[in-house]
Amino acid sequence: MRVLTLMDASFNVGETLTITGVPKPNAKKFNVNIGFSDSDIALHVNPRFNHYDDIRKVVFNSRQGGTWGEEQCVQSFPFEEGKEFEISIEFKSAEFLVILPDDSVFHFPNRLGAEIYPMIFVDYDVRITSFKIK
Repeated sequence: MRVLTLMDASFNVGETLTITGVPKPNAKKFNVNIGFSDSDIALHVNPRFNHYDDIRKVVFNSRQGGTWGEEQCVQSFPFEEGKEFEISIEFKSAEFLVILPDDSVFHFPNRLGAEIYPMIFVDYDVRITSFKIK
């Protein structure tokens, strides 16, 4: 279920995207995606409250031509249902620096290699309260 879609967002190298939101009650998961389309995603940030076998896990990935890459995960899970969070994503040329709500920083490679991504979309069990690129 798509919550937010920004087309022609122009997220460029050197910019930071900050998203504030609230996971819905009984949330299973939500996604923040940056890329070209549903098939070509440079950065997929996926907090999983209880999705398949993943409980309280944040998964990072990318998708190219409809095929998912290798998942990377963090040990911390700084999200709570009904509690506001903030995620900041700093776009460097070679990687994304993702700052989670507990101030932990995760480095994810820019696997698609572009310097600008036009599409940002958020899916599933979350309500977005603020969104800015600067």
